[in-house]
Amino acid sequence: MKRPKLRKASKRVSCAKRFKIQRKVREHNRKLRKEAKKKGISRKPKKDVGVPNSAPFKEEVLREAEQRKQELEALKEQNRIIKQQERAAKRKKEKEAGGAEAEPTTKEAKKVEKAKIVKAKEKSSKTFRCCELNKVIEASDVIVEVLDARDPLGCRCPQLEETVLKHEGKKKLMFILNEIDLVPKENLEKWLKYLEAECPAFVFKASTQLQDRTVQQKKQRVSNAVLDNSRAASCFGRDSLLQTLCDLANKTDDESMLKIGVVGFPNVGKSSIINSLKGIRACSVGVQRGLTRYMQEVHISKRVKMIDGPGIVAAPCNPGDVMTLRSLQVEEKEESPLEAVRTLLKQCNQQHIMLQYNVPDYRNSLEFLTTFAKKRGFLQKGGVPDTELAATTFLNNWTGAKLSYHSRVPERQGLPSFLSDAKVTDLQSGLDMDKVRKGNEDVIKGVRFPNLASSISFNSKGFTAGVLDVSELPKETTSTTTTDVKVMDMTANTEEPEFGNPVSTMVTQICQLTQKIKDKSAKTVKFIPINTDLTSVQQNNNDDAYDFNTDFV
Repeated sequence: MKRPKLRKASKRVSCAKRFKIQRKVREHNRKLRKEAKKKGISRKPKKDVGVPNSAPFKEEVLREAEQRKQELEALKEQNRIIKQQERAAKRKKEKEAGGAEAEPTTKEAKKVEKAKIVKAKEKSSKTFRCCELNKVIEASDVIVEVLDARDPLGCRCPQLEETVLKHEGKKKLMFILNEIDLVPKENLEKWLKYLEAECPAFVFKASTQLQDRTVQQKKQRVSNAVLDNSRAASCFGRDSLLQTLCDLANKTDDESMLKIGVVGFPNVGKSSIINSLKGIRACSVGVQRGLTRYMQEVHISKRVKMIDGPGIVAAPCNPGDVMTLRSLQVEEKEESPLEAVRTLLKQCNQQHIMLQYNVPDYRNSLEFLTTFAKKRGFLQKGGVPDTELAATTFLNNWTGAKLSYHSRVPERQGLPSFLSDAKVTDLQSGLDMDKVRKGNEDVIKGVRFPNLASSISFNSKGFTAGVLDVSELPKETTSTTTTDVKVMDMTANTEEPEFGNPVSTMVTQICQLTQKIKDKSAKTVKFIPINTDLTSVQQNNNDDAYDFNTDFV
């Protein structure tokens, strides 16, 4: 018991108690040794004390030990690669034998299909996207080009339209003006009138908050009467577009389904339109540009099938501001976000930008991003504004369905070179144009548009050139990872191992390593004389030497 006037309680115990504790400890250790001896466990290996500082040639000994360790690790890695190759060869033989015996079941076929889809997602080259886009055009009866209502002319690809109109199968071409709730009403009506003179056009506002992933979840939500009437969840133009497509499918003589290919530049809302028509999240969507990279078929009704595909690859000859909005330069790390923001700000009205983002007058893009980062709280360590994050957020606002901006409608200067009056009449045949115009007017009446003063004026550069032919693409340089380089370096000077007898190759390699170590240890150490004359060193290094004879007043 601790006494109140003393700082610490005494640790003294009686001799009988102390001896009893020591005896118990000895018995416990003896018991552990006895059990370890029964199990065949040897004594604990002694810890390596290392090379003492007083030992001669310590550095040479440590260097040899480190080199020996690296050689053993390299041999270990080589053996691992050999075993991996053996397993791969074994799996290949089993797969060939299994494929010859019986065809895969439906579950195995689904697994193979999923593996192909995952492989297609990982393949992000421009060549692959061009091939997938050509597949969509070939497999479709009607091509729907999705245009962003904020810049419809910049979303049009003349190469695509010319390819569709000159196709041997006489495919139809349609326009869909998406994201109509982000432009003023007067601007939208002018653009709709401009586009209807060339091709049938529909106005549309896709839903960006479809949470239902299956039909069962959709039925459950409808039965529970849980409706989301927010601006992002509401969809406009669905009934008019779906009715027109169904009428077009019913007019065809064949009983086959009408295939409609949805094409356009990245992030114009192709997958969102398909999801809105289907009513569930059938295609993956997101803020990231170029999320869709492979062809996907979605059944809308009994007679209508939509085909989603990757975005059009923009040609390198386009201007910088067009490449910023229409291509994947930022995601592919071909251009920094700061450069992309600088090119965009040059085409916008500065006063509109100041009112939209509530920032003071700025002289350049860096000053704007600094103020914008402080407003949003994008700060790094020490309170430094994070301009990189601010630039990424600014680009996401422009490419996503959030920021309101509009472009001026140009004056009509005749039809494009690939269009004629006969072609326009042929595209409108089979459609009730009065019904289409009436449906567009009803959609415009139901949408709430932003004011002209709250929208940013944007100068469009006209058509955006795209690439459909794979041969026109520049050659892509493949970059190897560091792990691949390490494996290549290790296997560069070794012969191809034989799968029949890997043990013999391993033994020979170990013998070669041990022989190298013996040869190194047998070598004599050469002593290098060191000049200890400080005066000669001082004469050679006159610049760094200090002259103590110099007096300073």
